[in-house]
Amino acid sequence: MPSPRSSRERRGGRPEFLSLVSQRGGGAPESPCRRREAGGATALPEEDCMRLNPSFAGIALRSLLAVDLWASKRLGVCAAEGSAWGGARPLMKVVEVSGHGLPWLLGTAYGLCQSDSAATREVLLNLLFALLLDLVLVAVVKGLVKRRRPTHNKMDMFVTISVDKYSFPSGHATRAALVCRFVLHHLVLAVPLRVLVVLWALIVGISRVMLGRHNVTDVLFGLFLGYALYSVVEYCWLSPLSAPALFALWSS
Repeated sequence: MPSPRSSRERRGGRPEFLSLVSQRGGGAPESPCRRREAGGATALPEEDCMRLNPSFAGIALRSLLAVDLWASKRLGVCAAEGSAWGGARPLMKVVEVSGHGLPWLLGTAYGLCQSDSAATREVLLNLLFALLLDLVLVAVVKGLVKRRRPTHNKMDMFVTISVDKYSFPSGHATRAALVCRFVLHHLVLAVPLRVLVVLWALIVGISRVMLGRHNVTDVLFGLFLGYALYSVVEYCWLSPLSAPALFALWSS
């Protein structure tokens, strides 16, 4: 004869289990925020819940920024006279001036005024256009991102403007990559001189980190931006046919 317990199991399962299921309900499992709200505690805002459960992309970005700051601090060996390579700081500042926008703008404008060749004027006018486009684009990006310069930087830079208090991207690196690609495409140079132009662009970028002016990612993005910006200049190339008024102005 079957026991009363086995009869209950065949009819509907254990009473304790059925009671527990009825209390929890048949819906999907609730989040911690919902459970806190149901229990009478104050519910966490949705953005706070997201901070408690950060995404993989957020963790990767924070890790990259931490490595960037650490590497930039270690590589800023000329950031001050008392730094590890403080004796090389004057030389690095000469490199800094060589990549500054003001000498390039003044030199290009002077070349335009002195040139009597139509082909030379066309190249120099487009170089001037490229330099101005570079200044505007870098200023806009710096104003949007507003990333502060490294804490170990000394604000003794050569001729700065308001947006130069921000560091992303490096304007020197952007200009160096742009000028390097422009020169290699439009000047006939021997192989040793072409190598020197590339080395100059790389040294300008490296000097920005060594002087403590920029973080590593500022320089890397600046080099990429300058390289890509040359493609825009080539696409919008100014010629006597596309911009006759400009060439007439410089010819006169």
